[in-house]
Amino acid sequence: MPRQDLTFESMAGLVGQELGISSWITVDQEMIDRFAETTHDRQWIHVDVERARRESPFGATIAHGYLTLSLIPVMSYEIDARPRDVAATLNYGLDKVRFLTPVRAGSRVRMRSKLVSFEPKGVGQFLMKSLNTIEIEGEEKPALIAEALAMVIRTGGAA
Repeated sequence: MPRQDLTFESMAGLVGQELGISSWITVDQEMIDRFAETTHDRQWIHVDVERARRESPFGATIAHGYLTLSLIPVMSYEIDARPRDVAATLNYGLDKVRFLTPVRAGSRVRMRSKLVSFEPKGVGQFLMKSLNTIEIEGEEKPALIAEALAMVIRTGGAA
C-alpha cells in the first residue's frame, strides 16, 4: 500500500533525499541454484560449492550479478516510496548499473534508495528515477549501484 505521507505533489520536493532502507535478505546457495536453473547460467563460480572453495578468489560461490539486481523490486516494494493515489507502477528500465562487489553465498544484502527525479510525462504519468545501492552486510563496498526507472501512474490519470 502506498505511503500516506507521500503525494504526487510532494515527490519533486524529495529529490536528493533517501526514500528508505529495506530489510536484510539472505542470498543463500539455494537461491543462487534456483536462479542458475531458471536462467540456465550454471557457471561453476555460482553453483559448484567445492570447486569455488578451492579455486575461486572469493573462497565461496557467488550470486549472479543479475540475481542481485533482480532483488531491487522486492526491496523497493518494502520501502514503498510511491505517492498515495497510485493506480500502477511499471518497470521502465535502468539508466546505469555497476556491479562492484560479488555477493558470497550466505551473505545478507539490503537496499538503500534515494530519489533522483520525479518528472511528469503525460496526463497522470510520472517518471521516477531512484538511485539504489545494494549493501552487503559486513562489506565496505556495495554489491551494486543501479539507477532504476519506474513509470508511476496516478489513479484516474492515464487513458
